[in-house]
Amino acid sequence: MKPIYTCLLASVSLFLLQVKASAQGCVAVRHMSCAAPGGAATSADFFKQRNGHWQLNMGYRYFKSFRHFRGDKEEHERLDQNTEVVNLSHAVDLGISYLATPRLSFSVNLPIQYNDRSSLYEHYGNSVTANPEQKRFHTGSQGIGDMRISASYWLVNPYKLPKVNIAMGVGVKLPTGNYGVTGDFHKLDKEKRDYVVNKPVDQSIQLGDGGIGASLETQGYVQVGKHTTVYFNGFYLFNPRETNGVIRNPEATTIDLVTGSFSVADQFAARLGFSQSISAIPGLALMLGGRLEGVPAYDAFGGSKGFRRPGYIVSVEPGVAYMKGKYSAAVTVPVAVYRNRIKSYSDRLDPQGLRHGDAAFADYLVSASFSRWF
Repeated sequence: MKPIYTCLLASVSLFLLQVKASAQGCVAVRHMSCAAPGGAATSADFFKQRNGHWQLNMGYRYFKSFRHFRGDKEEHERLDQNTEVVNLSHAVDLGISYLATPRLSFSVNLPIQYNDRSSLYEHYGNSVTANPEQKRFHTGSQGIGDMRISASYWLVNPYKLPKVNIAMGVGVKLPTGNYGVTGDFHKLDKEKRDYVVNKPVDQSIQLGDGGIGASLETQGYVQVGKHTTVYFNGFYLFNPRETNGVIRNPEATTIDLVTGSFSVADQFAARLGFSQSISAIPGLALMLGGRLEGVPAYDAFGGSKGFRRPGYIVSVEPGVAYMKGKYSAAVTVPVAVYRNRIKSYSDRLDPQGLRHGDAAFADYLVSASFSRWF
């Protein structure tokens, strides 16, 4: 296995394995399909060794969000007072890819998710007066997420120019995930007796967003040394639907026309880094790069009303990949270095300019993947 094969394939395929995964926290980037789609091939050497046109992919992702930010300022008091919201997210992504030609590929991907969320404010409340024992309760969601169908095309024939290339891709996101998952929320009546209300769980742990979306993406690489490759990737999901019709709080006597239901938000991601193949261990490559992902306050198309927590995360992303024959595997751990919960559409409607919601973020994300050619 030649070094260029290991280096280039690892760097580009890692973006495809992860960039469409959820952001690290309550910034509600939907966890769509993120198992490796087709188009991960990056050199003529790869096409000679791929051993088939079909590829099965499986990915796993985990994060725990608990650090609250308003803007880029962390609210340390939430941890000190034990009022932080904690989201635990596990997801397995299943995918199949078909390499129609050395330059054109098609993919179908579907995530299976398990989410757990614990908080005080959604139940009895954060204050000692409302919640004297500071009890924390859990809600959750389990099931399939939103399916993604995509196509990717390399602009240059990799047989003719294996050391540099750019691919363009398009995709369709389908609302296969349940966007109206409900859970039991604990409340206290006037006599301080517990009762339960069943209503939609928080947007950050909903399995889908309820909209049909379209994505544009690009990826590219340049070999800059015998064992070193620079890679870059970009992804933007357009979600034209404004809201999905799920009322956040059905108990309310009046429904807020701006934030009363869930927004169907755009999302974006980008990566830039380098990959270093290890000549002493054929098939092994190490990666180090930067990663940006988030949700904008305003969508590119359609309205931006509805409840959303816009913001973005900048991470340092180390990783390792290994390929041998028909098999490949990779692990990366993006570590957040900057987090910003920007003002939402509804925040910006405040005439005094004081309104600014918060969101909880994770410190890091763990992502692993495995694929096999047939």
